[in-house]
Amino acid sequence: MTLKQKVIFIVIDGLNASVARETLGFVTAMVEKYRGKFLTIDCELPSISRPLYECLLTGSLPVDSGIYNNDITALSTQQSLFHYVAQSGGTTAAAAYHWVSELYNRSPYIAPRDRHTHDETLPIQHGIFYHRDHYPDCHLFLDAGYLIKTWQPDFTLIHSMNVDDAGHRAGVDSPHYRNSARNVDDILSNWLTQWLDEGYQVVITSDHGMNSDCSHRGTLACEREVPVILLGHAFNDEPYNSGRLRQRELCGTLLTLLGIPHDKPHCPELLKGW
Repeated sequence: MTLKQKVIFIVIDGLNASVARETLGFVTAMVEKYRGKFLTIDCELPSISRPLYECLLTGSLPVDSGIYNNDITALSTQQSLFHYVAQSGGTTAAAAYHWVSELYNRSPYIAPRDRHTHDETLPIQHGIFYHRDHYPDCHLFLDAGYLIKTWQPDFTLIHSMNVDDAGHRAGVDSPHYRNSARNVDDILSNWLTQWLDEGYQVVITSDHGMNSDCSHRGTLACEREVPVILLGHAFNDEPYNSGRLRQRELCGTLLTLLGIPHDKPHCPELLKGW
């Protein structure tokens, strides 16, 4: 099966939407150049990472998925984007935090075995995983660039942790947190034009935001409001009411973009020709 589009899904962990709008200067310029979209949505609850990775990658609400908190170390019971793409004959890759490997490949994560993964029998066929929150974002995107160039995946997840790490150290209203977001923007300036010129559709978002207590997991706007940035020729360039998009609909929307039949909640209005 030939998939319709190739997708790069970038999750900047812990990035609050208002900080994203204030700091992602290059990304915003790309939105304007390509008539992309920069939306703000609410993350699902609880606003913590592992349950929301599951939500982003399977479309399942945390209260339904069984991944209720960050301490649950188990394989997902849901069909993820990786499963759908691999079962459709496509190629998958991820440069991501090790919890993603634990959710969809093997649990628990064993670094000597799993850090570098190349196994076409697994849902994430090609992976470079890391297990320290301060693993440099510049290294992460080099990992991703290698995976994309070498394997030309149909679906690639890039998941960075430095913004979240800065938020836990200094809080949402701190130079450290904002400058970490600016650093990601600077790194993205080295990659986005190349990937878009090569025909990839790029979606940038976050799992959750951050609060002034150097944490998250609650219902405050600063914890729940996250960006969704859409870049690529396959996205609808008409005005869009962001209030209609739910975080759990991103998985199904990406599957529709890839051209894979599915039964996930989705928002086809984001795509051309829906």
